Amino acid sequence: MPPPAPQKPPTVDWQTDVFRVLKEAGVKHVVYVPDAGHSTAIRLAEADNEINAVVLTTEEEGIGYLAGAWLGGERGALLMQSSGVGNCINTLSLQACTRFPLLMVVTMRGDWAEFNPWQNPMGQATEQALKLMGVMTWRADAPEDVARLLHGAASMAFNGDSACAVLLGQQLIGEKQWVK
Repeated sequence: MPPPAPQKPPTVDWQTDVFRVLKEAGVKHVVYVPDAGHSTAIRLAEADNEINAVVLTTEEEGIGYLAGAWLGGERGALLMQSSGVGNCINTLSLQACTRFPLLMVVTMRGDWAEFNPWQNPMGQATEQALKLMGVMTWRADAPEDVARLLHGAASMAFNGDSACAVLLGQQLIGEKQWVK
């Protein structure tokens, strides 16, 4: 009898993991600017009757919204692209001064195989900009790292009144192409 064929490791659905970890962390508000990388988590949040999914016109609105949610006794998370981090720099002062829990999940642009050169400057500066504003960051480039890193960031944000961000590398989403 021949040896059994090697088994492929199970595929990790990191996009669903984002929503699952947020839900397990007690997140009741998911605020976002629409983004393909977050589309699964956004769709699941919109379908969940226990979560307020709120579309923002610009990412910095999410920081004030989440501060208000926390004052009302509820947890939230901000989903955005790395380009949106640039919009939030000044507003991150609110968290630095008041120390409310702030959890951000950031899909990276201006990263591996970026097709749009306008995304590169902020994409390259995202992690350093967040750190300069006192935000703790972790980067996930492999699907199996997403749930673990997001769980840890949520724990630190909600149990330690900290600002935390998980950066989801562009390799997770895959190479984008110009569409004509």
